[in-house]
Amino acid sequence: MVTASICTIGDEILIGQIVDTNSSMISRALNAIGVKVARMISASDSKEDIFATIRHCARLSDIVILTGGLGPTKDDITKNALAEFTGAKGFVRSEEQYAIIEKVLAARGIELSDINRAQAMVPDTCKVILNECGTAPCMEFVLRREDGREYILFSMPGVPFETENALPKVIQEIISHFKMENIFHKTVCTFGIPESTLSKMIEKWEDDLPENIHLAYLPNTILGVRLRLSIYGTDKERGENEIDREIAKLRGIIGEAIYGYGESSLQEAIGKLLADKGMTVCTAESCTGGKIASLITNVAGASKYFKGSVIAYDNSIKENLLNVAHETLVRYGAVSRECVEQMAEGVRKAMNCDFSVATSGVAGPGGGSETNPVGTVWIAVSAKGKVKSLKLHFKAPRAVNIERFASHALNFLRETILEYYRNN
Repeated sequence: MVTASICTIGDEILIGQIVDTNSSMISRALNAIGVKVARMISASDSKEDIFATIRHCARLSDIVILTGGLGPTKDDITKNALAEFTGAKGFVRSEEQYAIIEKVLAARGIELSDINRAQAMVPDTCKVILNECGTAPCMEFVLRREDGREYILFSMPGVPFETENALPKVIQEIISHFKMENIFHKTVCTFGIPESTLSKMIEKWEDDLPENIHLAYLPNTILGVRLRLSIYGTDKERGENEIDREIAKLRGIIGEAIYGYGESSLQEAIGKLLADKGMTVCTAESCTGGKIASLITNVAGASKYFKGSVIAYDNSIKENLLNVAHETLVRYGAVSRECVEQMAEGVRKAMNCDFSVATSGVAGPGGGSETNPVGTVWIAVSAKGKVKSLKLHFKAPRAVNIERFASHALNFLRETILEYYRNN
């Protein structure tokens, strides 16, 4: 099997100033074509560290992919380091990348400088892979290890959206260099069943999988548990048919816990359910502060089914805009079944929607009580005036609690919509 190592370059990653998202993005793309990622590593902005990292990765892998250190500032040394490492005699200008640089800077209203012009200069040992979204070109080097075996080194920009745009071209270069083993993956997205419980529920199904199908659990506190099925050594059509047969059996076990496939999200699943029936939804959010509405509207085409949101953080907004009774707040408090159900019904009526979802809780780190400790959330969904609710409790930092509140609210909304469609 073809193997790869991924290295991010930059002191800002090592000190935790920014989060490395490029490695996971690249890894997914490599995995999809049957390349096994052997290492993920980060290196500092020093020539010696870059050299040592490349040599280490090359001993382990057929492909080494670097990201970062290609910008216009003095600490971006990757290009010069690669020129020395690969024995370049000098630099040549990529006219195609230069034209892109001019276009990109003009669109941003930035005057072309000597520093920007220099970004089009590349070592004469590389093949240029154009960066259509930025000023730093991707570079490809065909090199040899100390034992004489060949490996390919790619250098990509560190800006995630630039990496994402250039990645398909890098993947095509890899496919053209190596004889890839046929591989097919399909990921099943589930929510609402903890990983340990899910594992027990599907234990027999997993044990009965054909030997050529491999299962991996991909748990995530926000996305739920994803089950990735992989089949090797077969063509796409046959692989897809074999895996779909197994997924049909899986659906018979866990049913509507499956909300989608691949990179699907709960909000995408909800959007499809609503759009297919011409239904609408709105939100009333207290503790989630608009997070649910943000997730829903991140889906292209959400305007077809999403009407709006009220962020009712203060009790006066709950009363005056959502018609939560003053007596409810006095007697039960804002974090209660009674309050959140009135919030859901109030916003649904105000926006004339088919469905609504509401949240009220204690995200933390303070504000908890014996009745409602930090991490408590009440969620309510109104379906054409029929309201249902549930109470959940999580133990996590504030930001994680808010994300969990929102994802569970979305799943409760999804389940309620499905139930409504079954019964009507």
